[in-house]
Amino acid sequence: MPIYITEVAMRDGSHVVGHQFTKEQVRNITSQLSAAGMPYIEVTHGDGLGGSSLQYGLSKEYDIELIKEAALVAGNSKITVLLIPGIGTIKDLKEAYAAGAKAVRVATHVTEADVSKQHIEMAKSLGMEAFGFLMMAHSAPPEKVLEQALLMESYGADAVYVTDSAGAMLPSDVRNRIRLLRENLNIEVGFHAHNNLSLAVANTLVAIEEGATRIDASVCCLGAGAGNTQTEVLVAVLNRMEVESGIDLYKMLDLADYVRAEVLPHPQDITTGSLVMGYAGVYSSFLRHANIAGEKVGIDARTILVELGKRHIVGGQEDMIIEVAQQIAKQKVGIV
Repeated sequence: MPIYITEVAMRDGSHVVGHQFTKEQVRNITSQLSAAGMPYIEVTHGDGLGGSSLQYGLSKEYDIELIKEAALVAGNSKITVLLIPGIGTIKDLKEAYAAGAKAVRVATHVTEADVSKQHIEMAKSLGMEAFGFLMMAHSAPPEKVLEQALLMESYGADAVYVTDSAGAMLPSDVRNRIRLLRENLNIEVGFHAHNNLSLAVANTLVAIEEGATRIDASVCCLGAGAGNTQTEVLVAVLNRMEVESGIDLYKMLDLADYVRAEVLPHPQDITTGSLVMGYAGVYSSFLRHANIAGEKVGIDARTILVELGKRHIVGGQEDMIIEVAQQIAKQKVGIV
C-alpha cells in the first residue's frame, strides 16, 4: 500500500511559534505543500480545535479562520484537524468541516479511547475521514494499545495512530506496537513520532517496515519538544528506499528554506529539556511547570521530570508537579 504523509507543521509546529501563525503564513505553507503533492495538511492550534485559551496559549488567529485560509489554496490536498475531546467539541468539529476540513484525528490518552466515540461517529456522519490518535502510546503495553485501537476501529475510525507524544519510544517499542495493531486491525495503522531522543526518522522507518501506512512529519522538524519526523528528510530517505510517497523532494526543500527564513523562531534542535522529556517519557508541556517547581523548592527540574515519568503522570495532572517536587525536596533533607 502507498504511504500517506500528514504534514503537521501548522498544528504541532504551532507550539514552537507560540500559536502565532498568521493567515499569510498558512496560505503560503499550504500552497507550497499542495504543489509538492502532500496528501494531508493539518491546521489547528497546537492542542487542537478549541485549544486557544489562557491555559494552552492564545492563538493569533482563530483556528477556524486558518482552516478557511488553508482550504482556499489546498488544491488536491486534504485539510486535516486535530480534536482532543474535552478541549475541542462537536460544535468545533462541525465548524471545522464547514470551513473546509476533510479529515479529523480524534486524540485521546492511550488508555482513554472510549471518549472518542461521539467525535469519530460525528465526523463520519459529516462525510469526513476520521482517524484515532492514541497519545503517549509508550506509556502502555502493546496489548493495551491494541485494546484501545480496537475500540476506535469499532467507532468507525479509518485508521489508528500510535502516537509517541513524548519522543520516548525506542525502535523496539515502535515495532512491537505497530506489528500488533497491523496483525489485529482491519483498518490502516499510523505513526506519529517526536525527535526528543533523535529517533524520529528511524522510528518512522520501523513503523513503515511493520506496515504503518499513515505517517506524520513536519517540515524543518517543526513541532513540540525536539520536533517531529522531518518531512524533507523522510521524503529523501523514502526516495532512496524506492518507497513512493508521491511528494516532490525539491519542492519540500524549497518550503523548508521558506520556513527557516520566515517562520522558525530558532533552530529546532534537541535541547537539554526536550532530551530529558524523551528520556523521562513525559509530555512536553511539563517542562515549563517542572522548571517553575524546581526553582520554588531548589530541585533540579530534570530530577522532577524523571520522577514524573516513573509515576506515569499524564496531561491534565499538571497540579501533581509541584507536589512531586515538594516530596523530592523533603526526601533530600531527610524528612518523611
